[in-house]
Amino acid sequence: MTLPYPTTKPLADALERRGYVELTPVQIEMMRPDLVEADLLVSAQTGSGKTVGFGLAIAPTLLGESHVLPPAAAPLALIIAPTRELALQVKREFQWLYQDAGVVMASCVGGMDMRDERRALDRGAHIVVATPGRLRDHIMRGSIDLGTIRAVVLDEADEMLDLGFKDDLEFILSEAPETRRTLMFSATVPRGIAELSKTYLKDNAVRVATTTGATQHADIEYRALTAAYDGTEGAIINLLRYYEAQNAIVFCNTRATVARLVARFANRGFSVVALSGELSQAERTHALQAMRDGRARVCVATDVAARGIDLPNLELVIHAELPSNSETLMHRSGRTGRAGRKGVSALVVTPKTRAKAERLLKFAKITAEWALPPSADEVRAKDEERLINDPVWLEPLNEGEEDFVARITATYTAEQIAGAYLRLFYSRHSAPEELPDPDIRPERKRDAAPRKTFGPSRWLRLSVGANERAEARWLLPTLCKAGDITRDDIGAIRVQADETYVELLASALPGFLKALGPDAALDGGAKVSVMDSAPDLASMPRVAAPPRADRGDRPDRKPHRGADRPERTERPAPVRRAPPPAEAAAWADVPDRLPPAEVAPASEGIKSHRPKPARAPEEDRPRPAKPAGVKSAPKPEGFKSTGFKSHGSGAKPARSEGMKSHAAKPRSDKPREMDPEVHRGFDSPKPRADKPYGKPGAKPGAKPYGKPGDKPYGKPAGKPAGKPGDKPYGKSAGKPGDKPYGKPGGKPWEKSGDKPAGAAPARNAAANTSARLGPGGKPLPAGKGGKPRSGAPARGPNAVPRRKP
Repeated sequence: MTLPYPTTKPLADALERRGYVELTPVQIEMMRPDLVEADLLVSAQTGSGKTVGFGLAIAPTLLGESHVLPPAAAPLALIIAPTRELALQVKREFQWLYQDAGVVMASCVGGMDMRDERRALDRGAHIVVATPGRLRDHIMRGSIDLGTIRAVVLDEADEMLDLGFKDDLEFILSEAPETRRTLMFSATVPRGIAELSKTYLKDNAVRVATTTGATQHADIEYRALTAAYDGTEGAIINLLRYYEAQNAIVFCNTRATVARLVARFANRGFSVVALSGELSQAERTHALQAMRDGRARVCVATDVAARGIDLPNLELVIHAELPSNSETLMHRSGRTGRAGRKGVSALVVTPKTRAKAERLLKFAKITAEWALPPSADEVRAKDEERLINDPVWLEPLNEGEEDFVARITATYTAEQIAGAYLRLFYSRHSAPEELPDPDIRPERKRDAAPRKTFGPSRWLRLSVGANERAEARWLLPTLCKAGDITRDDIGAIRVQADETYVELLASALPGFLKALGPDAALDGGAKVSVMDSAPDLASMPRVAAPPRADRGDRPDRKPHRGADRPERTERPAPVRRAPPPAEAAAWADVPDRLPPAEVAPASEGIKSHRPKPARAPEEDRPRPAKPAGVKSAPKPEGFKSTGFKSHGSGAKPARSEGMKSHAAKPRSDKPREMDPEVHRGFDSPKPRADKPYGKPGAKPGAKPYGKPGDKPYGKPAGKPAGKPGDKPYGKSAGKPGDKPYGKPGGKPWEKSGDKPAGAAPARNAAANTSARLGPGGKPLPAGKGGKPRSGAPARGPNAVPRRKP
């Protein structure tokens, strides 16, 4: 391949290996020698090779005169893309383009493990491809060093502004060195991109526009297909079957629509994958890889796939839902017809969305062919054409196929073989849909069952109209009740100013007049007369009901809240009930009180409303008689009762002796005298409690409770239950004050001073205790002959134990 301008040898060799015969216009412009050191603002059509273009543009800045990049350390270039898929695609393109230059790539995109990205940055990278949000996180965390950046590329800059990344871009560009080169690539240059370029591009920035003079992409065929209101899914299925593209993308506006169409297409036998923002990055990467490998042929996606996605075999783009603006329409359609390949962009338009589709095509300067979606017959005809023209018919037989082919031709005729092959072909493809006519509006559910024709009728004239507040909603039940008919017998009701016209079935007229009687009047007094011919309803003006202030009373109702309503009179006073004789006698002697007959009766459930009798003075109150045989205790001299009070200060009733924490404590200004036996200093020895082991109330000789030296539980009750005299403090070594060997409650050793090799507790603690107690419960000596053991003097129950020196 002959390049129009000289470039570095590693990149030229990579392009030749990739099969590039000629470069696109944007790629040729990026190789111009006068743009080597300038900042660029480039606009080019989608699919024009911008990725390779800015790869060629930054090559002199990164390589210089050398053909190999220096060892990887801090990054030399930043490439920022709006979506994860586009960032990973740029990374793949740069890997083969800079392969001979020894490039080390790193990516920082959302949805990936940030720790892996940080380790890759620590190892070093020449070029970092990132999304704005994740790159800002790395900068703020100190994971990436931008001090050596030589070039910054903003790919699809207009999309990044639309997605709300303006603040992130400004932060990233402010952190990069001012000596860098900045290149902005975008399909369009809106106002936001122009303002951003004025702020962050140098004064010698160059505006490069490689768009052709054509109004639309020459390699994309635009078709606008008018489908029925409820036939969009069937139209999409027929489109997929008609073109049978190797790869096709169906664009939707919401994730819910993506999920619904994926389920529908999978049930119809299509190999389909989904691509939307609710999927993880791994799932989105697998979906695109399945499209590239051929394992999936249809991708249902939101606008997350509208930018930068490059599928080499993508031949069909279907807009299941119209995009929001013309720029999105161009980017969606730009997924096909890339790098000189042909493609089709089909818009599925309903009669309701036709005006919007025309506006989008007009603003995008696109001329589309309006037609109907492929019908089922057209899909079958296309299948037959592909089947006959399939090159498989002209391929020679293999060695292993000749015997089996001869066997088939000997067994079946040519017609049978062709029919079997045709049926096998259709069994592997989804059947096309029978599409409804787009000009026929579907019936709503409430109109699904059309009303039967009314039939022959006669018209009635009523002598009541809108001036008398006549309304169809109360005339209908009045007519049905007065004429003994149903609402199905009545047709139209037209209310005029002074009269009303009613359509009645001719078959129901005799019974209606008979039920009205000779007066032919309704309940409210309205006269009914039969008309000879139907009134001219078309010439009748629409009569509005008069304001409420001018309306009179309806003839079918009694006067209500009108001027003739009688004035309200005062209500009579309620009759008070007379009290029972017993109650009246109880209230007779109460002074300054009204009699019960003038008091309103109180509810039995509300005690607070009941009247209370006046309380007599305390000295005049009657005292209840004391029971026989009960005598009051004599009161001390000067005793005066103060009563019980629930709150406040005063005398309080005596408390139980067992509730010491609640007992009142005396207060005095003088310091209390401390009992030396109770309140000891920190340095004074702590005497051992003379309380025996065991629970309170234990019988003598019971099994001791707890471990030796533990605080006794409760108060002593009766005789001590443990060893008489308790155990001394110390170790069992035969020395004075040492602790004896063995468990509490064991039998005393017969020989004094002997150190046993082991001891077992007595089976009967009571027997063991009684063996060492003398008459009266006094403890016996622990050694022979009644002499105390060495270091264990005999003690009584109140003896103070000796502490270890």
